[in-house]
Amino acid sequence: MAQINPSILSADFARLADEAEAVRGSDWLHVDVMDNHFVPNLTLGVPIVESLARATDTPLDCHLMIEQPDRWAPQYVEAGAGSVTFHVEAAAAPVRLAREIRAKGARAAMALRPATPIEPYEDLLPELDMVLIMTVEPGFGGQAFLDIMLPKIRRTRQLIDKHGLDLWLQVDGGVAPATIEACAEAGADVFVAGSAVYGAADPAEAVRALRAQAEAASAEAWWACKH
Repeated sequence: MAQINPSILSADFARLADEAEAVRGSDWLHVDVMDNHFVPNLTLGVPIVESLARATDTPLDCHLMIEQPDRWAPQYVEAGAGSVTFHVEAAAAPVRLAREIRAKGARAAMALRPATPIEPYEDLLPELDMVLIMTVEPGFGGQAFLDIMLPKIRRTRQLIDKHGLDLWLQVDGGVAPATIEACAEAGADVFVAGSAVYGAADPAEAVRALRAQAEAASAEAWWACKH
């Protein structure tokens, strides 16, 4: 089943509790944490995640676009995140970090920037619950989808299937009605959508429509037929 994770990067930060309610029915809330070092933007941190976790029943999917995730990621689990994603380019010890996140009770995920290939990290996949393929350069919302990432999504799905893993494959960046079907056909099953949801007149309906598109596309996809 396709999962839609609205990105609060595109929400009104002054009304986060209301914005979380506006997408009730989504699978997760995607929380972009940026430190102005790993990426050239600064967003929010642990205190906001703690407050948001208290304000919504929707689980939080925290995407850490930060330096030193080995130091900071466990604090986001303690703050209430149900899933924590670290960038493999920034992690000093990704296996140890993934195990620590899991030990604290959250799902562990690894993100890759567009230029980072998946193949060198094949052996890490069993340590994870999700892989995030960035379909834009991380740092800002509203960017155009990079369709050259579709073969990388496909290769990642092939590696997941090769090892028989129950591993979610997430895409983030430029996901919208015009791009979500191609992502689903390539192998993604978790979709982060920012402006496509929060820029809509009815965000909750936008979530439902995107999920329906993704599920229809994945039902006939090459990879779904094997499951």
